Amino acid sequence: MQVIQLLVTGLAVGSIYALVALGFVLVYTAVNVVNFAQGDFSMVAAFFMVSLVVSAHLPYALGFVVSVILAGVAGYLFQLGVYQPVKNRPRNFLPVMIATVGGSIFLQHLFLILYGPVPLQLPSVFSQQTVDLGGVHVYPQYLLIIVVTAVMVALLNWFFERTKLGKQMQATAQDPTTARLMGINTARMNALTFALSTALGGLAGILVAPVYMVTTTMGSLIGLKAFAASIVGGFSSVKGAIIGGLAIGIIETFGGTYISGAYRDAFAFIVLVLFLIFRPYGLFGEKVSQKV
Repeated sequence: MQVIQLLVTGLAVGSIYALVALGFVLVYTAVNVVNFAQGDFSMVAAFFMVSLVVSAHLPYALGFVVSVILAGVAGYLFQLGVYQPVKNRPRNFLPVMIATVGGSIFLQHLFLILYGPVPLQLPSVFSQQTVDLGGVHVYPQYLLIIVVTAVMVALLNWFFERTKLGKQMQATAQDPTTARLMGINTARMNALTFALSTALGGLAGILVAPVYMVTTTMGSLIGLKAFAASIVGGFSSVKGAIIGGLAIGIIETFGGTYISGAYRDAFAFIVLVLFLIFRPYGLFGEKVSQKV
């Protein structure tokens, strides 16, 4: 029974990493840079959720939707203020990377000023502490995380494969020059990609907030582990981001239980180092020389 409980916990934690890792992958495939502030939008949305639900007393579902939308709007503004000014610099990967790191620090200190250093608690939508599933007691919030993540992955797949806007975003990510020649507004697609990626990060932060306290540093660790998940899965692969995130969550849950709880956070980075040594392109990634 304990194995099943740990598996559910690992899948829930891994789902959080998968959502944030999806944001990393979407931005990377669209503009070929890494947004190191991706994890901080989990923190941003969690604080928005606390303000709307706890302080403003909005209904939980409405606060949930509004917070995710606000995280997307914050991502759009982030790309305007951080990505756009440096995107055309020589060797733009390095200036953009440094800019996103600076943006991450700015967001953390901004919300530290706005909300203070005391951790905040977001109540769960569920009244019961655990639910009994055939003798296995699990947190209902974990089940919600798994279900919402599965639904979101399915919606994203539908969006990219079945809608015109999704196909335009894919075309821009695969070959921006050709997409531009075909009449696609690539700048708009890139902005939407940033907004979508940060909305996914915000969704992850809202889902995990009732399990952990809401702090200005909560996004940093989530972001680092999601980055590790992206590397494990392959930085250009959406499927890899999902599988990598789930794998990291399961490994750290079982490792923290059966090996050492004190080093629980280290397991993700041990896996990252092993992949960098033995399979640097990840499970589903492609070699850099093969990318156009």
